[in-house]
Amino acid sequence: MKTSDFYYDLPKELIAQHPLENRTSSRLLILDRKTGEMNHKIFSELLDELNSGDVLVMNDSRVIPARLFGNRPGKEEKIETLLLKRVSGRIWECLVRPGKKMKPGGRIEYGDGLLTGIVKGIGEDGTRFIEFKFEGIFEEVLDKLGEMPLPPYITERLENSERYQTVYSKNNGSAAAPTAGLHFDKILLDKIRDKGVHTLYLTLHVGLGTFRPVKVEDINEHIMHSEYYDISHETAEEINRAKLRGSKIIAVGTTSTRTLETAADENGMIKPSSGWTDIFIYPGYKFKAVDVMLTNFHLPESTLLMLVSAFSSKELMLTAYNEAIKERYRFFSFGDAMLIK
Repeated sequence: MKTSDFYYDLPKELIAQHPLENRTSSRLLILDRKTGEMNHKIFSELLDELNSGDVLVMNDSRVIPARLFGNRPGKEEKIETLLLKRVSGRIWECLVRPGKKMKPGGRIEYGDGLLTGIVKGIGEDGTRFIEFKFEGIFEEVLDKLGEMPLPPYITERLENSERYQTVYSKNNGSAAAPTAGLHFDKILLDKIRDKGVHTLYLTLHVGLGTFRPVKVEDINEHIMHSEYYDISHETAEEINRAKLRGSKIIAVGTTSTRTLETAADENGMIKPSSGWTDIFIYPGYKFKAVDVMLTNFHLPESTLLMLVSAFSSKELMLTAYNEAIKERYRFFSFGDAMLIK
């Protein structure tokens, strides 16, 4: 299967540059993957698609201000650093631009020396392993110096950085938001719970995979980067009880989907666990845990489009995307949503 099989032509003006004022006012395309039927609704009407006993699983990872701008000592040229994941202690794997000049031993100073980075090594894909030196608490230093790492296709300034966080975000660590969850507000979540739907949380810190395009034509040759996840005993047990009683497991976003499928056994039962996952889901994959998926619209030729194509089919997914383009849906991080059932 080829990467080019997942290409579609998207008019630039359909790339959402800012979030809607009301989170739940986004549009919602509902796709029946068995019949191919499509319906157009508003996100707040998701409530009508859920039943008592269902389980809604969300990723509570919180985006950190992971984009830093600094200088090499004595040089004026700006060095951009994007923190991807903590490797150990004070050492992080980072994207650095321009990277060619940052060899092992190289130093970067941020905020007039409030934070200093020393390159300790270079990854196979060109990432840098940087040890940070600072006084005090790293998260507080990052809050002072860092910026929200918005995707490159968003070119307009985000006035309120909390709009790139889900309302239930809790655990710091992501370099990008789990964007399917951006559509929920606390009022809708309360209504969902009042209907008897169980709302559960897991954590997957979104990392390099979000920023790296698929560069090979044969998708079997693509290597996913690992991301840290955690599923608690409480979440696993609640999901397993729902599985046994025949209720549906609804994953909010591709990150929740990948985490559940990582932790599921062949019967779809979830093992409480934490660690690193590099699971790559593309057509041909047999889903074990997830029954319904709520997701945004993804970039052409991306691993995320491959994942949702595996959940339905490539042909049906591209048909649905063309329908969304025809209906002028908003695409990508701040765009509209799709419920695949």
